[in-house]
Amino acid sequence: MMFVMAAVMEGPLADLSAWKPTECSIAKAMEIVGTRSAILILREAYYGTTRFDGFAARVGITDAAASGQLRRLTEAGLLAKRPYREEGKRTRHEYVLTDMGRDLLPVVLALMQWGDTYLQPGPAPLLLVEESSGAPVRVQVRSEKGREIDLEELGVRLNPDYARARSAK
Repeated sequence: MMFVMAAVMEGPLADLSAWKPTECSIAKAMEIVGTRSAILILREAYYGTTRFDGFAARVGITDAAASGQLRRLTEAGLLAKRPYREEGKRTRHEYVLTDMGRDLLPVVLALMQWGDTYLQPGPAPLLLVEESSGAPVRVQVRSEKGREIDLEELGVRLNPDYARARSAK
């Protein structure tokens, strides 16, 4: 087993025992999408599912569980309800991704990529490709300049804008 160094914690964050991860964005995100059914509902939304029955059936959860997760994801702003009406039937709602929901795509694809690498006994069941060219697609951590960043090269520092906003309160 290979052991790897950690991210570079900078400034006041370097002494892990001197600070607590309050206001953690990861913890806040997990409150919304930290369940199997929430992530799988998002997967289905990315695949084009919009109707309640489709989510429940494709994720393999009860109607009550689907209803609860769809409500949570809608209240959190990842999905939006849009009315539709089939001829001769009452108005119902379908669920569509918002910009906030679409922005979570790299996270879900990264989970898929990780599962393909470490949890599948053979080849990955699905391939991620650029639709127009068929070129493989991978989720990676890159700098704004486009360079791939390994964990040991990742610096974590206190955001000065956050610190100013906190001290202004």
